[in-house]
Amino acid sequence: MLNKTNRNAPLTALLIVIVGALTIGPVVMLLLGSFSKGIGALGQFTLDKYISAYTNPTLPTTLTNTLIFTLGTAVFSTVLGAFLAYLSVRTDIPLKGLFAFLPIVPMMIPHVLFSSAWIALLNPTNGMFNVMLRNLFGFASGPFNIYSLGGMIFLEGMLDLPVTYLVMAPAMVSFDTKLEEASRVSGASNFQTLRTVTLPVLKPAILATFTLAIIRSLASFAVPRMVGVPGRIYVLTTHIHRIISIGWSPDYGQAAAIGLIVLAVAIVLVYLYRHLIAESSQYVTVTGKGFRPTQITLGRAKYPLFIVCLLFFALLVVIPVVTLVYMSFLPYTMVPSARAFSMMGLDNWKTVIANPAVLRALKNSTFLATVGATLAITLSIFAAYIIVKVKSKASSVLESLTFLSFSFPGMIIGVGFMWFLVKTPLYATIGGLLLAYLGTYLPYGVRPLRSAFTQIDVELEESARVFGANFLRSLRDIVVPLIAPAVISAWVLTASMFIRELSVSVVLSRPGTEVLTVEIMKLADDGLWGQVAALGLIMVGLSTVLVVGANLLRIPLAQSKVKNVKTDTQAEQVALPLP
Repeated sequence: MLNKTNRNAPLTALLIVIVGALTIGPVVMLLLGSFSKGIGALGQFTLDKYISAYTNPTLPTTLTNTLIFTLGTAVFSTVLGAFLAYLSVRTDIPLKGLFAFLPIVPMMIPHVLFSSAWIALLNPTNGMFNVMLRNLFGFASGPFNIYSLGGMIFLEGMLDLPVTYLVMAPAMVSFDTKLEEASRVSGASNFQTLRTVTLPVLKPAILATFTLAIIRSLASFAVPRMVGVPGRIYVLTTHIHRIISIGWSPDYGQAAAIGLIVLAVAIVLVYLYRHLIAESSQYVTVTGKGFRPTQITLGRAKYPLFIVCLLFFALLVVIPVVTLVYMSFLPYTMVPSARAFSMMGLDNWKTVIANPAVLRALKNSTFLATVGATLAITLSIFAAYIIVKVKSKASSVLESLTFLSFSFPGMIIGVGFMWFLVKTPLYATIGGLLLAYLGTYLPYGVRPLRSAFTQIDVELEESARVFGANFLRSLRDIVVPLIAPAVISAWVLTASMFIRELSVSVVLSRPGTEVLTVEIMKLADDGLWGQVAALGLIMVGLSTVLVVGANLLRIPLAQSKVKNVKTDTQAEQVALPLP
């Protein structure tokens, strides 16, 4: 009888080909494109694109801006994420359960909308908050300018907070507080213990979080495009976008030449991140039974810190959402007043709903979110299964391929897919956009499903095979139902990513294949902030419907799993429907 490795070798090879085409294919075409004379002259070798790209007089300033933006964002989001994780996990701050949940909420707000809300508030000319301060204190200008590097770092740092929090929070739990207790017994204060014991133990996790924040800010496009470009502050992603979007003949060769360097840096950083995460596991000091992390008593600092946390959450969620709702009913940006409220109406909503381009974008985004996420999760199920259950060199290759696309900045891989699809019927179609989404966001499906598969005992499949079931039958009737809640969660995450995607879409979308984020960006470029808000709220509503609907399905599936599967006799409790 064939062992599992040999039995699944054809499926493993097929998955390597598919995933490799989605991940390595665009990178190879990006490389070829950087040495080609043009998008229509693929393969005609030249070094002109590299010479033009790296002798561009604006490149040194762009690189400097990119360095300041990425490092500033990484420091800000890492410090903020670690601070909030420490308070919610290790201290007696009030409403700890709520604070563990709230940092994740901003993941539901697309970056382009978050940027739009803060632009409406802190635009140096007519931003509502700036106008209020000028009216109150008589300032001649400003005083805040969102169109600055500081504004970009503030926005991107806040948007990266959910990620840094989610990385830091588990690390806060996973070491034994006896080390801290020993420090306090020796006479050290809470602050001294934090500085000399807690932070050194958490150093690998902090460095991993910092590296991940650099990766995200290096790939960021929404904030630099919405905030940096009006302020004439270009980073590498907006520099590449300017190359391919300005003029009658976009230069995709130059974009590829610069993109390769950005991609190489991102890949190095991703593998550094993986190394740091692996290293951080060596610092886990939770051992034995009955481990229970000790809470730090904040004393008189408890409520001031609680107010600071509430302020951060207001900046992340309440203020942007309230601003968007308020703007959606106004003809133009106005400071709240009796006159402003008297001018409120539904004109922005009516205009948006009647716009044919918006309706196409809504249709396309819904298609990509539902059909695209379903295809992505289907592929992820097979990939995660092979990675977890089949221990071989081929499965290791597949794992590396699925993780590789996590390092791809969307703008860069969008250019790669442009070269990848240009000679195919999928070029400038919704199918091409779907393919690019699959290649870019595959890790968001594979990673959670990989964790789910590790919890399924091999005996379940073996019992199915005793009844004569083949691989697909046992996977469909036994394994997938047991991990159904994880499948639904992965689908929700992937669908949400597809709805809010901008950087790949802005490269590949064409008339007829518009998506919501690109249409929002176009409206913002025209200064139609009321329509931006209305369309953005429709977009958030679409995401909410998908999330709520999927969770309503996930809950009974989870209950069914608990009811029907007993941990001690799993193989006997699952009955395989026979033909």
